Amino acid sequence: MKFSLLQKMMALIIVVVFLSLGTAVLLLSFSFNGIMHNHFGERAMDVAKMTANNERIIAGFQDENPSSIINPLAEEIRLQTGASYVVVGNLEDIRYSHHDPAQIGEPMGSSNTPVFENEESIVYIDKGVSGKAAKAKTPIYNQDGELIGVSSVGFLRTDINETIIQHLISISTWFLIPLLLGMVGAFAVSKNVKKSIFNLEPEEISYAFKEKEAILESIHDATLAVGTKGEVVSINKKAREIPYLKNQIIGEKIQHEQLLLVLTSMVNERLSHKSFRVLLSEKVYLVNASAIMDQEVKGIVFTFRSLKEVESYAKEFSKIKEHKENMRVTNHEHLNKLNTIYGLLKLNKVEEATLLISQEVEKQQDLISFLMESVSSPLIAACLLGKTNRASELKVSLTIDKDSCLSSLPSHISDEKIVTIVGNIIDNAVESVRAKPNQDGKVLVSFTDIGNDIVFDIEDNGSGVPRDMVDRIFLEGVTSKSGDDHGLGLAIVTRTLKHLNGEIIVETSQWDGARFTVIIPKSISRTA
Repeated sequence: MKFSLLQKMMALIIVVVFLSLGTAVLLLSFSFNGIMHNHFGERAMDVAKMTANNERIIAGFQDENPSSIINPLAEEIRLQTGASYVVVGNLEDIRYSHHDPAQIGEPMGSSNTPVFENEESIVYIDKGVSGKAAKAKTPIYNQDGELIGVSSVGFLRTDINETIIQHLISISTWFLIPLLLGMVGAFAVSKNVKKSIFNLEPEEISYAFKEKEAILESIHDATLAVGTKGEVVSINKKAREIPYLKNQIIGEKIQHEQLLLVLTSMVNERLSHKSFRVLLSEKVYLVNASAIMDQEVKGIVFTFRSLKEVESYAKEFSKIKEHKENMRVTNHEHLNKLNTIYGLLKLNKVEEATLLISQEVEKQQDLISFLMESVSSPLIAACLLGKTNRASELKVSLTIDKDSCLSSLPSHISDEKIVTIVGNIIDNAVESVRAKPNQDGKVLVSFTDIGNDIVFDIEDNGSGVPRDMVDRIFLEGVTSKSGDDHGLGLAIVTRTLKHLNGEIIVETSQWDGARFTVIIPKSISRTA
């Protein structure tokens, strides 16, 4: 039989209350003798002294029948104080008072020697005629200060037990109030808790947590969940394979500046989703940030995908897409030319049409022939051809210096790194000239491997690089463009050049735009 969370909480409250009651009873039982001696012994002594100082009782010792005067007074004191017995005896240990009239005139049940010989008051626990009791005895003096008798008062253990039971019953009654309040509180709390955990029972929550862990670990992508302050809530094995996140501890705050900026913006703006790129451990990652929402952002889940891995997955698709794009651009340009040629032929301008055809064929063929002769790497040649066609479609004139040349690359310099560096800089140049209105965009590319270095010059007639940004333009996230997906191109260029011991110089171009000079040493030993 399964119990609900409400039933378990109410049962826990009841158990706690009863355990408290049981503990109180045990503590009282263990300290019973101490209670008898300390508390009831002191009470007995107070009553005994009150009796011994009673003037009427002292005067009763002079009467022919002392018990007739003393016993009623002693009984009155006993009833008023709650004592089990109040006995007054003379120097011969004969009782003048007792709650049992049959005991009056009989010898007292315990010795009065310490009281008569030492004239001192005593408290002790002993068994007398009425049973075991906490007793007190004190001497009685007449008006002349002479010892005339003894006052003996006792609290029987049976009476003490009744008193303790009454107190326990009273305490138990008071315990019922927090018990009832606890049950009501448990019901209210459990209802609220159940609502906040989607009416799930603890076993279901435990299963859901384990299920979440299993799902998180089975995800192929690196996943990192953080709270609104940046503290790490969970991280899967794939994320720990990223060197930067390898030693990240659950509960500690992440330190990456860009991740914290994205977190802050999503929390403040209550964004549910955001995608961006980030550099981690010398690698670029595509990051998808999804918010954990409950009226407001409660946390962020970052999913990291290696850009290189994504590119490898999409390699074939990218090739097809690039080929399609080149075909579309070429087709677009050729269609314009064909329309022009068709118009010239309709107007019987055969010579002009023939000249236009020869110019177009010659221009495209010249570019392809030049790249094939001047650039030994097919990948770099294809990149330059693609960038030229793309720039043409965007109405930007991209020219490659005819004196450029690039022979075989050293073994430590890969074609892909050159394409990464040059491609990003050319893209920035094309975007820069397009952003400047009312002018014909120009980009000039030149390169050479003569000497000890490979040198690329890319210049444009755009807006250039502001002086205050020259030192910061290569930092991650720094850009002069609007929008979120910028500020990584030149950072990637810098990272790539660092691996090649290269350097990049920013200057003003001949058209007052920007000029980027890339210098890559052919020798491994040279440092940038």
